[in-house]
Amino acid sequence: MTAIEEGSALSGFEQHPYDVPGSGPRVPQYLSNELLLLVAAVLVMYIVLGVLYESFIHPVTILSTLPSAGIGALLALMLAGDDLTIIALIGIILLIGIVKKNAILMIDFAIDAERTQGLPPREAIYQACLLRFRPILMTTVAAIFGALPLMFGHRHGLGAAPSARRE
Repeated sequence: MTAIEEGSALSGFEQHPYDVPGSGPRVPQYLSNELLLLVAAVLVMYIVLGVLYESFIHPVTILSTLPSAGIGALLALMLAGDDLTIIALIGIILLIGIVKKNAILMIDFAIDAERTQGLPPREAIYQACLLRFRPILMTTVAAIFGALPLMFGHRHGLGAAPSARRE
């Protein structure tokens, strides 16, 4: 028995049929396919990166950075005491995109250094870290500044409405 039915039974008033408008009742149906969509997205990323690098292992190297980014973002939300809202999900997707971009920049440079300069893998990735640090830092800072209005916007037109940030 739902809370509405219990309250109606306690009040002694006649029950009227009710219906929840909108797509709210269908949310569990939508969420049932979420795991399948996540697996399909990772598979598509693997295939695209595999074609790009002509390798089976390099896409795994790049995609292996994504779970730690997602878990770290969820832990940061927990430590800050924030809820997992739509804005938080947008931030997590942004973070995962930045981490993937950084991994692609470093792996791409390291593969090129191995092939053209004959460097061993450890030295190639070390050189990639040294030479790609500035572009990685610049694009990451630009993305963070782009997300600041969503994080701190409280007025109309400056970001998301308060109802979208917290419920």
